[in-house]
Amino acid sequence: MRFSGKTVVITGAASGIGAETTRLFASEGATVFASDIDDAGGKALESETEGDVRYRHCDVCSPEDIRKLMDGAAEETGGIDVVFNNAGAGGARPDISEIEPDEWDRTMDLLLRSVAMGIRYAVPHMKGRKGASIVNVSSVAAVGPGYSPTAYAVAKAGVLHLTKCAATDLAQHGIRVNAIQPGFINTNIFTSSLEVPEEMVSMAKAAIAQMSSNAQPVMRGGQPRDIAEAVAFLASDAAGFMTGASMLVDGGITLGPRHSWDPETPGMFEALEAMEKQAQGQA
Repeated sequence: MRFSGKTVVITGAASGIGAETTRLFASEGATVFASDIDDAGGKALESETEGDVRYRHCDVCSPEDIRKLMDGAAEETGGIDVVFNNAGAGGARPDISEIEPDEWDRTMDLLLRSVAMGIRYAVPHMKGRKGASIVNVSSVAAVGPGYSPTAYAVAKAGVLHLTKCAATDLAQHGIRVNAIQPGFINTNIFTSSLEVPEEMVSMAKAAIAQMSSNAQPVMRGGQPRDIAEAVAFLASDAAGFMTGASMLVDGGITLGPRHSWDPETPGMFEALEAMEKQAQGQA
């Protein structure tokens, strides 16, 4: 019961990582304000989850919605102890040579400004709370290109730097700020951006899970629980000496090219050796 008596606010809580994190915090004693724009999913989570879960509608692209969420949670419970800025989607898919200004702005509003405003409106209710902690969702896409569309990657890199800046700003108030960098996790974030019929979504998710399990040293698809456990650690007293940090939970996908961990895949030097042997055999 690490979070007994704690008030936790989670955005993007109706499904995937947010829902699993809500369940974990609630099971460990927290009062969880689970917010989303998916009212049906949020209300189902509220009724089905054991523990104190209170669903609230919140569009994180609206700073006013975020302010109301944070103010309301604090008014009901007396303050906020943990914030998990999780809400997001794949964002605009065109590359930098084709993306339109409004597509860029919508992606930044959803993935970066929402995190900034989540911090901004939570902080007044977190000052003076022992163990106050904020966890932001970044991504492996922040490490470099190739993991996501450009706008998404830039926004998630911004979340990492925002996390560091916020950690320095809020140290004086005893509030820790850290980030989590998920790899390919089996959620709806990928399929929601694909233009496929509803009946094909489960097939697409299975294909994505299989591809991701083949692309990393840990040979299984990432699950929402993998991220929820890491978030709970960062929010707990066990991580009390951590702030301004980011935690990669990616199955090792960012470790290096496939040949660095897969003995069946030849690297450059192995390929050169094979060429050399072939040349010697022909001599």
